[in-house]
Amino acid sequence: MTFSATQDGLLPPLTRRGEVVLLARALWREGYDDHLAGHIAYRLEDGTFLTNPWFLLWNEFGLEDVIRIDIDGNVLEGKWPAAPGVKLHLALHRSRPDVVIAVHNHPHWATVYANLRRIPGCYDQSSALGGGQITVVDQYTGGVDDYDNAELAVGAMGSADVALLAGHGVFVLGDSVRQVHQRAVAIEQRAHRAWFIENGGGSTEIPEVVQESLGRAEFFGFWEAMARRELLADPELSAAIDRGLASPGLVRAPGRP
Repeated sequence: MTFSATQDGLLPPLTRRGEVVLLARALWREGYDDHLAGHIAYRLEDGTFLTNPWFLLWNEFGLEDVIRIDIDGNVLEGKWPAAPGVKLHLALHRSRPDVVIAVHNHPHWATVYANLRRIPGCYDQSSALGGGQITVVDQYTGGVDDYDNAELAVGAMGSADVALLAGHGVFVLGDSVRQVHQRAVAIEQRAHRAWFIENGGGSTEIPEVVQESLGRAEFFGFWEAMARRELLADPELSAAIDRGLASPGLVRAPGRP
């Protein structure tokens, strides 16, 4: 049965594997769809990571395909290998063990600005919703399937939450699936709109104080709605979650007990 949202439950109970699958599918729709490129790493309490499998598209893999790896990239659970570029995440988590979840891909518009070596202007509220510190990393020395290149990129990123990797793509970090999804959507939408505004003669960004206020806000319900859209689009995935591949507890709307 397909899940139906109510005020008492915006999403069905999800395991972290379920969150990884829904995050990948939701972001695929937002333009994080550069063929086989891209990887997601979700840090668990024991220091291991859930990640998407190599060889499967972000809109293709399911709960049973998510793999678990250690900090050296060894597969501990799962039937697929890890993506070669997951070394970027391993370098990040060695340097910044506080980061919970990180997303890397080559979305069209944000990658354009990465290759321009500049941060797109923020011209509307939706573009500001992701919040966090954004930086340009102009340190491209080759693919991040090489540890040296991965470590160089992470070192140049510093403490930023979103990095536009020149010659490459984007790297988005967060404390939760909700936060990283919001940031990933916002940077791609910001870049998309900025391209047309800046090339159409516009130049006035929304005030910085407004950007900061919007960036601090958690748009509760946004991630839940986009994840729910993926469940509606794939009844088999919805059924797998209903069969018990989930942890207790519905995701409830704010103010609900």
